[in-house]
Amino acid sequence: MISAHDGDAGLQKALDEDVDLVVLDLMLPGRSGLQVLERVRASKPALPVIVLTALGEVQHRVTGLDAGAVDYLTKPFSLSELAARIRAQLRTAAQISQAKLTAGGIQVNLLTREVRHNGELVRLSTTEFELLMYLMRNRGHVLSREQILRAVWGYDHDPMTNVVGRVRRLSAPQAPLRRTPSADRHVRAVGYRFDASA
Repeated sequence: MISAHDGDAGLQKALDEDVDLVVLDLMLPGRSGLQVLERVRASKPALPVIVLTALGEVQHRVTGLDAGAVDYLTKPFSLSELAARIRAQLRTAAQISQAKLTAGGIQVNLLTREVRHNGELVRLSTTEFELLMYLMRNRGHVLSREQILRAVWGYDHDPMTNVVGRVRRLSAPQAPLRRTPSADRHVRAVGYRFDASA
């Protein structure tokens, strides 16, 4: 657990450290808790923040939630309730992270089926999306055409050329999907590999 006693130090730790969740008191010396919350939301939008405050009015709660807090506790509160809320938010964050894939500059939201390349929205057909998912989930492994056909299309007919070309262009000119030669360079290429290091 990492702690800070003023807004500036808290903001720096939240942005610089690898933290899973922030518990933020709005009544901080120096930079206000609300200012810290706004900066955290701008820099780490997926980082859950639970806000603590002595201000119990509805408008203060609304302001904190509108600024990006995922939960709100008014002082005084029990530590067991705070711990329970932290556990709940960590469970939610874990579920969300499992619903996303990121590699080679490509980000995929499995819930919304939204695909972005370097932040730009990319529109894919259903088959192109399923092919991309299969390759990303098996990134670093060489997959034969037969393996891909069975996994994505469910049969051995070969409609892949155009679809693979479309997926390869997702990250051109440094395409993470590359035709992979066998160990013997004189032997014909044996499959495809999603190269997340590209």
